[in-house]
Amino acid sequence: MAKSKKYDYRVIPAKSAWAVEIIRRVTAKESVVSKFKGGFASENEAQAWGEEALKSFLSSLSERNKRRAIRRESGAEE
Repeated sequence: MAKSKKYDYRVIPAKSAWAVEIIRRVTAKESVVSKFKGGFASENEAQAWGEEALKSFLSSLSERNKRRAIRRESGAEE
């Protein structure tokens, strides 16, 4: 599972279904929900979605950081 210290997912029971939150640790005591999806029939289904969503979330962040680094480097040369 693709977990990091800063990003993780949490499966929570809703009224009649399950929900998943992708969370980001801001400080040791505070976390922020970055992505949310509810309405899963089972906990296993919600957990599987959470794992896949976290992997894609982290890969898109990585790609964005690479693009920004390239833009920073090219801007510094001008």
